[in-house]
Amino acid sequence: MKSFKIALAQFSPHIGDITSNVQKMIEQANEAKKQNAEIIVFPELSTIGYPAEDLLLRPSIAKRTLQAFEQLASVKDIVMVFGFVNNTEDAQRYNSAAVMKDGQVLGVYNKQTLPNYGVFDEQRYFSAGHQHLVFEYLGHKFGVLICEDVWSLDTVQQLAKLNVESILVLNSSPYEVGKPQHRIETLKELSKQLNINLIYTNQVGGQDDLIFDGSSFVINNSGAIAFQAPSFQEGLYVVDYEIENKAYKIIEAAPPLTTMAEIYQSLVMATRDYVQRSGFPGVILGLSGGIDSALTLAIAVDAIGADKVQAVMMPYTYTSQISVEDATEQAKRMGVTFGIAEIHPIVNSFMQTLFPFFGNLPADATEENLQARARGTLLMSLSNKFGNLVLSTGNKSELAVGYCTLYGDMVGGFAVLKDVYKSIVFELAKYRNSISETPVIPERVITRAPSAELRPDQKDQDSLPAYDVLDAILYAYLEEDMSQDDIIAKGFEKEIVEKVIRLVDCNEYKRRQGAIGPRITSRAFNRERRYPIINGWKPGV
Repeated sequence: MKSFKIALAQFSPHIGDITSNVQKMIEQANEAKKQNAEIIVFPELSTIGYPAEDLLLRPSIAKRTLQAFEQLASVKDIVMVFGFVNNTEDAQRYNSAAVMKDGQVLGVYNKQTLPNYGVFDEQRYFSAGHQHLVFEYLGHKFGVLICEDVWSLDTVQQLAKLNVESILVLNSSPYEVGKPQHRIETLKELSKQLNINLIYTNQVGGQDDLIFDGSSFVINNSGAIAFQAPSFQEGLYVVDYEIENKAYKIIEAAPPLTTMAEIYQSLVMATRDYVQRSGFPGVILGLSGGIDSALTLAIAVDAIGADKVQAVMMPYTYTSQISVEDATEQAKRMGVTFGIAEIHPIVNSFMQTLFPFFGNLPADATEENLQARARGTLLMSLSNKFGNLVLSTGNKSELAVGYCTLYGDMVGGFAVLKDVYKSIVFELAKYRNSISETPVIPERVITRAPSAELRPDQKDQDSLPAYDVLDAILYAYLEEDMSQDDIIAKGFEKEIVEKVIRLVDCNEYKRRQGAIGPRITSRAFNRERRYPIINGWKPGV
């Protein structure tokens, strides 16, 4: 049976490094040829990476893009469909795709639907295109779309009317929980409705706070999934179009990940890419014996290896012996460099220095915060001396309500759990233990009542609602934008809802000063939820 092959290049570009990205594209194109592929499809803006933000405004980008085309012209005997920044002679800038074969550009498509919501800011950088690109190759009629275009029904319908048989879709679609499956289920219906095949190639890798999951796929015009690539890993995947059957040959799909596996793998990839591409030799974190730092340690080890991870336990008067034992045991199980640094002398010195100012005033959160800040100072000093990146360990629930200390436990360059609610932290810890022959996180860390251990017999629930209640309220307020009254109407206690919302609103200043962290929800603090620090808005309807 006659057929042709298309390669999907699911790769992770290094933002701004056009030379190395193009070299990688050339290598993938040559590998695709070895697998007898006639066409290779790369992700959106594959030459520069996505999102390049204000790098797109640099004057030299046109020159560098021209050099990229010159490099790619060396590839022969395969059609390359790739993304690039298109600076035109009339001073317009487009998010574009080129179709190139043997050094000749067969066509250019300018993205028509520019997203400008959530994490997207494309109208700041690009002009919108207005024409479709259709090309015929190997007797087959192809159309080209870029990412958001495929979610615009009008745009896809207009292309379908041009009698294209397959649409090549270049994507840099960021991850959030459940999105890989949502994409494929939605586009299955679109393919079937319009009687068109979709070849969807997505970027993979971590970029600052964004995660790109890959999860590329091919859907036949019947709505059947012909192929689905694994999530969170690079790869070159070749699919066959069987001309007689007018369909892409069905290949066994990568099995779908469970929700916890999906989240965990996304955090591991994000951490690895942030650390390695920032040029840090390793990471360091405070290991308290609690669940947040335990999970962060596990993710760090899985991301970059135990030999590049240092953990420090920093006990004080209120630190339980159980915490010291559990931290020591986990560090041993995971094979990381580990040390214990008592902070009594530091905190006592602070107190002596401050006594002329404090006098005999009763102790309060000030003294608790001194402990956290002593620990933060130690971690940053070790980072300065040895060059390792400090990972902060706070979760989304704590950051939302300000249950964290500026210049204390918030110090660091990357907050691995920043977008992970506390209730999910527990589930992720259980998941991580389930995939090891021997659990890497001591069971007691998971089952103990959470505590900051900054005062005698302290428990998180002394100051906060139970985490299942807190997280449900936070989800309604942060992710669903529900009003205070509407959340109360769902059955939550009025006083608790008012307290939680008040804490969220008054702690914006803390979040603005915290480290970035990987985004896994639709309303992360970094890019999507942007509120003024000082404002007179009152909760209510």
